[in-house]
Amino acid sequence: MQSIKKYLAECIGTFVLVFVACGTAAALGCTAEPNAAYFLTALAFGLVIVAMAYSIGNISGCHINPAVSIAMLVSGKMSVGDFFGYIVAQFVGAIAGAAALRGLLGPSSGLGTNGLYNGEILPSLIIECVLTFIFVIAILGVTSKIENGSVAGLVIGLSLTLVHIFGIHFTGTSVNPARSFGPALLVGGDALANVWVFIVAPLVGGVLAALVYKLLAGKKEA
Repeated sequence: MQSIKKYLAECIGTFVLVFVACGTAAALGCTAEPNAAYFLTALAFGLVIVAMAYSIGNISGCHINPAVSIAMLVSGKMSVGDFFGYIVAQFVGAIAGAAALRGLLGPSSGLGTNGLYNGEILPSLIIECVLTFIFVIAILGVTSKIENGSVAGLVIGLSLTLVHIFGIHFTGTSVNPARSFGPALLVGGDALANVWVFIVAPLVGGVLAALVYKLLAGKKEA
């Protein structure tokens, strides 16, 4: 029963992330050009994480991102069974959030989908991998000490805002396979054809962050 509650929390959290944050990007017409919509979109992603961290964080840890979950798996902080449960819940939540957005704004809004930087795969993979690494290693660091619990949500939310401020110009910023897959599935076309980039790169970035953090902090935490 406890596991079901965690999976439901992850599903709800990912739904909110896609519906509100991707919805902000779609409703405001966020593009690669730095303007009000650009910065409001970055802020929306960060604020959703803050809100969810302090509402469902005590239930599921508020991963709402497969890249975070895989980092926790590699770090030995969650079981394989929970990992797959979280992944399914996150993708279901993302698809539901995208479906709600499609009904509200229509597919022509883009639903906050990601895109390749200059139409090229390799630079997009590198950008997403690096941004996910930065985001996830910040999560691992701030959650490594119990005394950080009161500020962890704020730090994580600001970290996500940071990588979005940099990354929106290049790929729209994914750093989250579920967040990318939901909108891409409902929009189709190039967004769906290229969504594998925004699944693979964040997962690789999450694994690398876990391995590097374990190397750097392992002896201290032992």
